[in-house]
Amino acid sequence: MATGQLFSKTTQALFYNYKQLPIQRMLDFDFLCGRETPSVAGIINPGSEGFQKLFFGQEEIAIPVHSAIEAACAAHPTADVFINFASFRSAAASSMAALKQPTIKVVAIIAEGVPESDAKQLIAYAKANNKVVIGPATVGGIQAGAFKIGDTAGTIDNIIQCKLYRPGSVGFVSKSGGMSNELYNTIARVTDGIYEGIAIGGDVFPGSTLSDHVLRFNNIPQVKMIVVLGELGGRDEYSLVEALKQGKISKPVVAWVSGTCATLFKSEVQFGHAGAKSGGEMESAQAKNEALREAGAVVPTSFEAFEGAIKEAFEKLAEAGKISQVKEVKPPQIPEDLSSAIKSGKVRAPTHIISTISDDRGEEPMYAGVPMSSIVEQGLGVGDVISLLWFKRSLPRYCTRFIEICVMLCADHGPCVSGAHNTIVTARAGKDLVSSLVSGLLTIGPRFGGAIDDAARYFKDAYDKGLTPYEFVESMKKKGIRVPGIGHRIKRGDNRDKRVELLQLFARTNFPSVKYMEYAVEVETYTLSKANNLVLNVDGAIGSLFLDLLAGSGMFTKQEIDEIVGIGYLNGLFVLARSIGLIGHTFDQKRLKQPLYRHPWEDVLYTK
Repeated sequence: MATGQLFSKTTQALFYNYKQLPIQRMLDFDFLCGRETPSVAGIINPGSEGFQKLFFGQEEIAIPVHSAIEAACAAHPTADVFINFASFRSAAASSMAALKQPTIKVVAIIAEGVPESDAKQLIAYAKANNKVVIGPATVGGIQAGAFKIGDTAGTIDNIIQCKLYRPGSVGFVSKSGGMSNELYNTIARVTDGIYEGIAIGGDVFPGSTLSDHVLRFNNIPQVKMIVVLGELGGRDEYSLVEALKQGKISKPVVAWVSGTCATLFKSEVQFGHAGAKSGGEMESAQAKNEALREAGAVVPTSFEAFEGAIKEAFEKLAEAGKISQVKEVKPPQIPEDLSSAIKSGKVRAPTHIISTISDDRGEEPMYAGVPMSSIVEQGLGVGDVISLLWFKRSLPRYCTRFIEICVMLCADHGPCVSGAHNTIVTARAGKDLVSSLVSGLLTIGPRFGGAIDDAARYFKDAYDKGLTPYEFVESMKKKGIRVPGIGHRIKRGDNRDKRVELLQLFARTNFPSVKYMEYAVEVETYTLSKANNLVLNVDGAIGSLFLDLLAGSGMFTKQEIDEIVGIGYLNGLFVLARSIGLIGHTFDQKRLKQPLYRHPWEDVLYTK
């Protein structure tokens, strides 16, 4: 066990098992104390490497993240404190690994419930190698104005109120982390404040004892008096009694052992800590307080009188000229995080993204205001989800069914079309699913599957202007524009596309109006008079029928319909649908273990 000061204003630590808030609190304390370097040198997160961004005052810094304790110690040889936030299941193993590193002098174990056999091994190894273990079940410790472990002393407001940003003259040690905060406040009220405070932890076998730290405090010149807060259970306080009797402690000790109320209960009482359980008369708070009093410690008659006893002891030292006046300094203002400032209404900040279709902030995601569970419970389908996320409203069932039919009919068109071909070639090159899918989707455009919006746009414009099919087609011809949605490489007037027929049948049966579709059919009649392959294709059918859906449902304004067509909603249907088939082709090629594709020479015209 170390015999003097553990920490200083240059102490740096390695933090095991990344926790954002405790680390940020350490860095905020550093800034408050005027440290030049952050107290956290590195973070150890098993399986992860890189950096974590945190704030050091106003400056954002990147703290290295290491995957192993050995690597972190090698990278930061001056960091001699290991702060272990691992769970009780792994805390012992990681703590032992840290103790075995020559650069580590102090290990703080935050987890409670570490197996007692493991705790004993850690204690034995630390003693044999002159190292210090604080914990298990500890909040940590603090040297005022210099260094603190994790969440010690709580919030910045509490730290400022307790004047922990600058050193005082009192050494304090306790078993309880929660009561440490209370005593830091008490000591700041009646003395010049804390020099160093340690919470050894409430487990049955703490890595270091109350007397270990009291003896350390006795060797630190800046510590003028010592305050101890023990508790019932165990016999740790008796080692302090022996040290007092043997004259090993020359500074005033004010002590109190809590738990005197245990005698009011008829049966044994287990308090909050694992070690806070009286196992006999000697382990009672009353017996310990009496033994400390007899050994020379100042022990008040109750916890309520503890503050007065501390104040009296400090005033005696001051009157004797043993206390140097502490120079009061005004700590710097810690910049407030944006999130807390917004929450408190101090600032306002613009958002970076706007979303009107979904909201994931509640207990379950909402699609256009409809809970996901409601969608499932009502038996709604993919078409209903599309209507919510694309159109921000619940469309009638015939509309959502039409959407689903479009998706099914356009899911695939065989392996020879450009999109499927690209996907197949990419999959056979050994690429992943997303790469194969995207390679196929990139072929979608005016020549392949991307004419639905154009078909809707031109059919709507011609119909709304009252153009006859002849006037429409001939005007397009004069402009040098092919009529989108008309024409097919395979289908003919006497061999219609079955998909088009199915869509038209559904619309005539279910839609209130099919005026745009009928106009498209009239255009087809005219174009077939020119060539037998100028049939209404699936793009034209979907484009014209979607206009009927939007106009006939009565749920969209003219402006909204124009916007939907202009943005590219209808091509989105083809993209969504064809993704199903492209994914299928990817899986098919991988399932068949097809080799790399090479195009045959005989299918290429080589020419100058």
